[in-house]
Amino acid sequence: MNAYLRMTGLALAISTVAWGGVSRAAEVPKSADVKQSGTLAVANTLDYAPFEYLDADGKQTGIIIELAGEVAKLVDAKLDVQRTPFPSMIPGLAAGRFKIAWETFSATPERLKQVDFVMFLKAGLAVSTSPDKKASFSGDTPLCGKRIGVSAGSASDFLVDKLSKECTDKGQAAIEKSVFNSSTDIVQAVLSDRVDARMDDATASSYFEVTSKGQLVVLPTLYEVAPLGMAIAKDDKETADMMVAALAELFKNGTYKAILDKYGMGAYAIKEPYFAGTMEALRAE
Repeated sequence: MNAYLRMTGLALAISTVAWGGVSRAAEVPKSADVKQSGTLAVANTLDYAPFEYLDADGKQTGIIIELAGEVAKLVDAKLDVQRTPFPSMIPGLAAGRFKIAWETFSATPERLKQVDFVMFLKAGLAVSTSPDKKASFSGDTPLCGKRIGVSAGSASDFLVDKLSKECTDKGQAAIEKSVFNSSTDIVQAVLSDRVDARMDDATASSYFEVTSKGQLVVLPTLYEVAPLGMAIAKDDKETADMMVAALAELFKNGTYKAILDKYGMGAYAIKEPYFAGTMEALRAE
């Protein structure tokens, strides 16, 4: 009898551990939208390697696509990546067209008036040019008088305006900014000499330096190092809580770091994902 009780107790203990594991996985809260639809819908450009792009077979891939796929598994949902131009993302969130815009957004006071963020990465902005032009970017104001390509509505778009004003304030030539809707279009513009260089986040710039096989080189100056995050509709606590909890699980189980390392981006990992509804919530790492 005692042996039977001991075996029964052991079985119950094993059952408790097993259910505990399920319970812990189920601790990732689902938003009402995900519960109802069974789908994790994410707005994304699919045009920003290594974060999101279409491979040679037309398959969606990249850091964000892989992370989003893992989040979808945790909330038992199908991933639906809705291809959306970058400039349309924050207005789309504000208008309620979608709940999540998963890109590498920099948080700014202007953006935080319309959306909240879940931070999951860090980076700065860097300038890439062709090897033959690298030497021409010298001195304390290397961008003055240069033709610089940026993505519409990106942090680079706004920073170039600020740097251009600094150039003219010092009596130097303004930066000639060219705005593009596609990061690949900017790369082609540099390679075809329509612009002298492109400004983009440092992670993407490093990736293009490798994949271009020496056609592009990254200049040493890094601008505005800051955390990066996905955008969530303002005050949508359910969605924000779901994404923070799901990412925290991926950080904890090693999936987050493994995906970053796969694309050579491990240096841009942060300690943990977190919600940012104000500039004061941003963390320096």
